[in-house]
Amino acid sequence: MAGTPFFLPAGSGQRFCLYHRPPEEKAGRGAVVFIHPFAEEMNKSRRMAALQARALAAAGYGVLQVDLTGCGDSSGDFAEATWSAWVEDVVRAVAWLRRRNAGPLWLWGLRTGCLVAAAAAGKIDGVANFLFWQPLASGKPFLAQFLRFKTAGALLGDGAKGMTAELRRQLSAGEAVEVAGYSLSAALATGLEAAELAPSPRAARVAWLEVASRAEAGLAPVSLRSIEAWRQAGHQVRERVVAGQPFWQTVDTVECPALVAATLDALEGPMP
Repeated sequence: MAGTPFFLPAGSGQRFCLYHRPPEEKAGRGAVVFIHPFAEEMNKSRRMAALQARALAAAGYGVLQVDLTGCGDSSGDFAEATWSAWVEDVVRAVAWLRRRNAGPLWLWGLRTGCLVAAAAAGKIDGVANFLFWQPLASGKPFLAQFLRFKTAGALLGDGAKGMTAELRRQLSAGEAVEVAGYSLSAALATGLEAAELAPSPRAARVAWLEVASRAEAGLAPVSLRSIEAWRQAGHQVRERVVAGQPFWQTVDTVECPALVAATLDALEGPMP
């Protein structure tokens, strides 16, 4: 069943949301807020986010999908988005969902959405558990990759490096830059570059799921280091790699059924 659309008031604007209500006989398993990834990755991952949200709702979770400031059908332009505004959007979404759903809270992020989730957790009262899909350990390399879209196919070698340096100079000067059809503000770039997947101060459950061409593929060293840091901070982490395609970047819309099943198992099964 599709979610119920509505607009959540947010200061002078509003955020577009989809609420997936659990069946009454199964309600109370928990509350899940989905934080989408960056720019075009958001559009490419909508199908998978919808499939997972519906599966979670059917299992008894109340699920809220929210378009962050300047994204999707929310008010404002992407050029007006800031990292702090995105974090506040998540805090606001959590408050709305908690008033309607009992059970543990889960912040479900995809890619950069995991970074936003980690930042928002410190501003939320109580414990927030985490569902990480293909999490990024840091926003800095992602920003560098995003800026390279501007130079790809246009320049090679030193010319490309020079163009990237010029983009960074503009951002440092507080100017917006146009990349892949998106106007990136200096405020958003600065927040993204400084973002780290740092462990929350409150011990919680963490479901860490990644997609690879083969299910037996191991996690990358950077992921293993991050997981160890979360465990050292007292979090219970359950990690898993499932077989599938990187749906957040494929040209065609693809599904990853193994990820949907693994997510349900991770949230409902016992932690290590």
